[in-house]
Amino acid sequence: MAYIAQHTAPFGAVNEIRSVSFFSSLVQAVVSWNDARKTRNALSELTKAQLEDIGLTEYHIEIQ
Repeated sequence: MAYIAQHTAPFGAVNEIRSVSFFSSLVQAVVSWNDARKTRNALSELTKAQLEDIGLTEYHIEIQ
């Protein structure tokens, strides 16, 4: 007969997992925001003609 574990994780372990998940999500959000900021800054240095060459307008930069 197979052994089935009847143990549950301690309350502190569940909170630990939730905390790690929250901070991991927070870090990922900050990294994504920073990547978008760097992209906007780089695109804002391009001329109107250069933006048109890559299929963008100044409006595309502003709405990000």
